[in-house]
Amino acid sequence: MFFDRPAPGSRALLVHLRNKVSELATAEEIEELTLSAGLEVVGLVESARREPHPKTMVGAGKTDEIRLAAIDLQADLIIFSEDLSPTQERNLEEALRLRVMGRTGLILEIFAQRARTHEGKLQVELAQLDHVASRLVRGWTHLDRQRGGAGAGLGGAGETQLEADQRLLAARNKKIRERLRRVQRQRHQSRRSRVRSETATVALAGYTNAGKSTLFNGLTQAKVHAADQLFATLDPTLRKIDLPLAGKAVLSDTVGFIRALPHGLVEAFKATLEEVTEANLLLHVIDASAPEKQARIEEVNAVLAEIGAEAVPQLLVWNKTDIQGPVGKLVRRDNRGRPSSVQVSSLTGLGIPELLAAIDELIADDVVTTVITLGPENGLIRAKCFEMASVIEESRDDSGTVEMHLRIEKKNLARLNAAINKA
Repeated sequence: MFFDRPAPGSRALLVHLRNKVSELATAEEIEELTLSAGLEVVGLVESARREPHPKTMVGAGKTDEIRLAAIDLQADLIIFSEDLSPTQERNLEEALRLRVMGRTGLILEIFAQRARTHEGKLQVELAQLDHVASRLVRGWTHLDRQRGGAGAGLGGAGETQLEADQRLLAARNKKIRERLRRVQRQRHQSRRSRVRSETATVALAGYTNAGKSTLFNGLTQAKVHAADQLFATLDPTLRKIDLPLAGKAVLSDTVGFIRALPHGLVEAFKATLEEVTEANLLLHVIDASAPEKQARIEEVNAVLAEIGAEAVPQLLVWNKTDIQGPVGKLVRRDNRGRPSSVQVSSLTGLGIPELLAAIDELIADDVVTTVITLGPENGLIRAKCFEMASVIEESRDDSGTVEMHLRIEKKNLARLNAAINKA
């Protein structure tokens, strides 16, 4: 009812605004977003105003140019590279007689197509509802009023169509938030169980289309959907990985970031992005072949700060080095000798062993290898060993005495020793 979504394959005329955008706002990016939404790009109009026009963003002359280009190219809709205010959107649609979408609306369309899990679909719909609150599509009936009473003229003026739409939208919004809270409670329970078992979590983050999902598959041998397109992966995926020093860890793949990721999407996906904020280590995946990679790094760090993940330790992963070749050593270290960046190609496998070793080294700082001996009466402590540590080897003699070779965090070893001394 509320979402006026474009039909697949619709012909889109792009309007790229060069006046107010950052280094990342290229015509190529808005074209990639449009193609990722399953739309056909038929043309591009560029605008270079110093200040955006308050009514139409681009001014009357440029609006006429867009209208003539849309007629000539038989466009079905117009897509702007920046966000439009609700007023600008309505004025442009009236002048152009075509559907007009801003950048946020386009990204929401992609998210709506890509969400697969129940939680992902709820998060996308919530973001759509927040965005559409000031853009209700049934604009031509907003002044109609329902009338009460049994016959014409007997009842007073009822609510306008706009008021009815807003009431329905608010009710739907509340219902989705309640459903999301239930799903999020289940996610929190799963996260708490990982914390109790002392399982380290490693999260992938980065600009969209940096190759996170392909890297995730290379590290875990999983078969997560990966494609050369923006926002190919939305729903979080968790897989276990085995590391020589740290033992078992959980690797998490999440949604990619983009310049000026709509705030409503950040809010809606905050529960999903908690996998990043709660991680022991963050793999910041960067497309090494992208010309604007430094600006992309800054954009990702800005989103990480917005979700409260700026303090999570980072390891920079320069991906797609197969395109231009690695530069210098695959693994670079900081002044403390710890890995700070790794060059990899998730497509060819270059640098993957070095990346796993770097992850292992960073999350196993407090891990030691030790041997403990337990008597037959220490069955509960033996069970604790399997819960708190990675058991490398276990041997038992005829008397029932067990010798356990463990890889364990120092704090957990201290707790084990205390339990052994009390037994």
